[in-house]
Parts: sequence; C-alpha cells; structure tokens
Amino acid sequence: MGLLNMPASKRNTRQWKLLDIISAAFFGLVIIFFLMVFTPLGDSLAASGRQTLLLSAPDPRQRQRLLFLIESGQHHQPIEACPADSVDHMPCEDPRRNRQLSREMNFYRERQCPLPDETPLCLIPPPDGYKIPVRWPQSLDKIWHSNMPYNKIADRKGHQGWMKESGPYFTFPGGGTMFTEGADKYIDKLKQYIPISDGTLRTALDMGCGVASFGGSMLAENITTLSFAPRDSHKAQIQFALERGIPAFVAMLGTRRLPFPAFSFDFMHCSRCLIPFTAYNATYFIEVDRLLRPGGYLVISGPPVQWPKQDKEWADLQAVARALCYELIAVDGNTVIWKKPVGESCLPNENEFGIELCDGSDDPNYAWYFKLKKCASGTSSVVGEYAVGTIPKWPERLSKAPSRALALKNGYDVFEADTRRWARRVAYYKKSLNLKLGTPAIRNVMDMNAFFGGFAAALVSDPVWVMNVVPARKPSTLSIIYDRGLVGVYHDWCEPFSTYPRTYDLIHAAGFESLIKNPSSKKNRCNLVDLMVEIDRMLRPEGTVVIRDSPEVIDKVSRMASAVRWTAVVHDKEPESNGREKILVATKNFWKLPSASH
Repeated sequence: MGLLNMPASKRNTRQWKLLDIISAAFFGLVIIFFLMVFTPLGDSLAASGRQTLLLSAPDPRQRQRLLFLIESGQHHQPIEACPADSVDHMPCEDPRRNRQLSREMNFYRERQCPLPDETPLCLIPPPDGYKIPVRWPQSLDKIWHSNMPYNKIADRKGHQGWMKESGPYFTFPGGGTMFTEGADKYIDKLKQYIPISDGTLRTALDMGCGVASFGGSMLAENITTLSFAPRDSHKAQIQFALERGIPAFVAMLGTRRLPFPAFSFDFMHCSRCLIPFTAYNATYFIEVDRLLRPGGYLVISGPPVQWPKQDKEWADLQAVARALCYELIAVDGNTVIWKKPVGESCLPNENEFGIELCDGSDDPNYAWYFKLKKCASGTSSVVGEYAVGTIPKWPERLSKAPSRALALKNGYDVFEADTRRWARRVAYYKKSLNLKLGTPAIRNVMDMNAFFGGFAAALVSDPVWVMNVVPARKPSTLSIIYDRGLVGVYHDWCEPFSTYPRTYDLIHAAGFESLIKNPSSKKNRCNLVDLMVEIDRMLRPEGTVVIRDSPEVIDKVSRMASAVRWTAVVHDKEPESNGREKILVATKNFWKLPSASH
C-alpha cells in the first residue's frame, strides 16, 4: 500500500536502483567467469580448492573408484600431491584429529589412526627447498636446515648442546638436558657401573629421547639404541633423529603397551624423559620391567632422582624398584642405575603399590593395541634363555640360533635356512641388481616383513641400521630378532606407520601382498594402493623400494608404480632360489610442488 501512495518520481527511482543492482551482479559474474577461465587466477583457485578437498574427508565412492582404476592400470596420471602444509603429515599422529580425545594417561598422544576411507589419497610432497639428505656418517653431526626448518629446539635447547643453526645446516654438538657437556662424557660416567663396551649389551631403548644424541653416541659402542618420543610441541624430535641416521620412531607411553615383545632390551634409558614411572600404581615402571631383559640395566637421569622438591617421587621410585627386587648399582648425582634380577620374580611380596605377578592367561609378548597391565610379567611365562649374561655376547649372538627360536617347530633348521637364504639374496641384490647397499647413499633401512631378521643380519657389515617390522597378524618372531641383537617393532600394514615422511632410504618387503591378507580367509583386508602410498610417504626422494612376490603380484605393483611416481624395473630372482618369485626394484622420483620449483 505504501508503494502505491508514493509519488511516481520516487517509484521510478526505486525501480532503477533495483535494475542497477541486477545489472551489476550480471556483469560481475561475467567478469569472474572470464577471470576463472582465461587467467592463471582460475588455476590457482582450482588448485586451492583441490587442496581443501584433499585435506577434508574424501568421498568413499570416488575414492574406491580411483583405487580400482589405479589397481587395474587404467589410471595413467600420478596420484595428486597433498597440500603444501602436509609435508610432515603422520596420519595416526595428527594433532588436529587427536586433540579432541581424552588426555587421561596421554591417550590423545598415542596412535589414533583414521579409517582408510577417511584418508585422503594423495602423495606427501617435500618441503620447499628440500635437498637429498647429508650422507652418513656426516649426517650424525649436521643435516640440511631446509629439510626440516624448525628452529624451536635450537632456540630453546641450544644452550644445552642439543642442536644449533649453522648457516645452511643444523648441527648437533651431542648434548642433552642432563648431559650439556655431551653424551660421550655422560656415557663414560655410565661405563663405571655398566658393561657398555664389551659386547654384553647390544639392544637399548631410549625413552623420550630428544634429538637422540644419546643413541647416536651409543653407536660407537656397538650398541643399537632405538629412540622414541611422541609427536611433540618442540616440533619433530624424531624427525631430526631419523634425518641424522639414528634408529628412532614415534611412540607415546600412555594407555597401551609399547609395540615390543617381552624381555627385548638389554638396557633401558631415560634422561629427563618425564615419564611418571610410579603413577597409576607404577603401571609405567611395570611396562619398563616387561621390556627389560633379566640381568639388564635401567638408567634414569633427571627428575625425580635426588631432585629438589621431589623427595616423595624419588622415594616412591626407589620403593617400586625394591618391590621388583631390582639391584641398586649406583646413585651418581641425578642419575640412578638399577640391574634387573635374573631368575624367578620375587613377587608376590608385600609392597605398597599392590604389584602382583600376572596370571597364566597373560602373554607378555602380545603388544599390538594392548592395554597396559598393573601386574608384572614373570620370566616363567616366556620359554627360553634370554637373560643378559646367558645369551652370547655381540656379535656372536647375531648368528647363533636363539633359544626362543628353538621353541618353534623345527626352529633350529628354519633359522639356519633363513640365515643362508638372506645372505645369498643380499649378495645378489648388491652384485646383480646394483642396489647401493654398503654405500653412504643408504643408511635408514626398513624390512616390512622381517620374520627372523635374516635380511638385516645379512647387512651387518654395511653402514646401515634396519627397522625390522613383524606384522601383528603373523607369527610373533620379534623376540628372536631382539635376541639376535637387532631391533624392530610390531605393526599392521593396513595402518600407517609411526614415522615422519621421508625417513627411510630403502624399504624392503618380501611376500608383499601377504602383508595385507587375512591369514585365515586369504582375502585382502585393505588395498595395495594405500600400502604403496604409505611406503611413498616414508621413503626419501631418490630412495629405493625392493618388493619380492609372485609374478602376478609383481605385475600388479609394476602397473601401479607410475601412480606413486616410482620408476620400476622387474628382475628375475636369484638363480639358486626356489619358487616363482620376481623382484621389483623401484626408485622414488624427486618431485616438488609447482610453487616450490619457482
């Protein structure tokens, strides 16, 4: 009614304003269309949109179709690159996903893996300025700053000798919070109490390791120290360790057992690791006890050992050690050294923590997504001789069949045959396949299907370390690998591995498709494409993949190699080997995001 009563001049003004708006909107859309189609802005916006889609949860149907096309060899383009901000992405340790979870016992910092359909199917790019890593052994002391340009540790811990920025490098003086004068001097102090240099000790676990300078210095003593720490606020402790060529992986001592079998480590070390060993009825100390060999050594430096205002915590720590009958070797300043008893446990006894022996239903070797227990694992629950002092010294223990292997059916014969087989295969790899094993080009090696560790044992004279992975659904042979003086973890290859991108020089997999098969039904539990994308994430640019399997599987993998930007060549197996195997050797191409190449 109001409009009808207005003068005509005012009505016309309103109509013209409306037409102006419509016209402006139309011409605006035309201009946007022109910009999107005929200028680089359109490409940029489209790329940005694709990156947003890659970060968000993918459409499961589209994802399955893409997997089918890649597996059948009908997808002739490489899988798209992930966004630039995903250069350090670890799917199971993603802070954006995990921060929403419970903080009780640090649950939110443990592995929390997305389902495959929730995982973007894309290839992790290197950061801008990435270079082929500094070769071993120079990498122990310096790495390229541009490969992981995170200055937080250098800024906060440089005065303690952790690491420093020096021109184009990060350098590592070898220090740590509890050994600011260097790990070498700290280890010399430990030698007063522990037989570090005579081959008695070979496998060590460094808990909450910083940049792993302790583990790096222990290499000179012929002790392989596997270092672990969670994904952390300091940004990439474990990434620095692996870039240096030091054995390491990402883990958190939270609500679950660590992924190792019982009685694996000769020596366990914590330097200001801040693990509350006596909390939750000493649950964390009990987990350390599960992993430490009888006769092995436990060293804790830093709080609460003779630490100001932590008298109760220090008293509790000593009380737990007494309850488990650990022998106190020394308290030297803020460092305590204990030796675990050999033989039957002294439990049950009266102790204030209520620690008891686990009952017969507990398998202390089971440690894949297994909740921590509040009971101690007795040595009677594991068959064999594995105490420090009863097993051979290094290097004899590498080649002698461990008693835990003899507990398996035909264990001795299988062990000896496996050792001979891998010595023959590795010789063929070097001579006929021209793999760079034995050269500075290969330092960090992974065996995805390690069994007895025969592949790693055959590389013992090379300047490498090997992460031996025993698939969680296969026979539990990881304890035998540790008895040989090698290191490794349990893992299920239908999930991403707990490491940063670009951390291995060579990844080896025998029986490739078996890694994802259900042992009972023989059906695949997940997709080979996802497994290849995960291998690509872990592999350094110009790194090598070696896959052994039937001709049918090798043919399938060869068809898919270009999708993950690998250059692959298929070879015949060694002349002396039986069976129908073929060997695929692939190199990861060094590619960069377009924006990073300008």
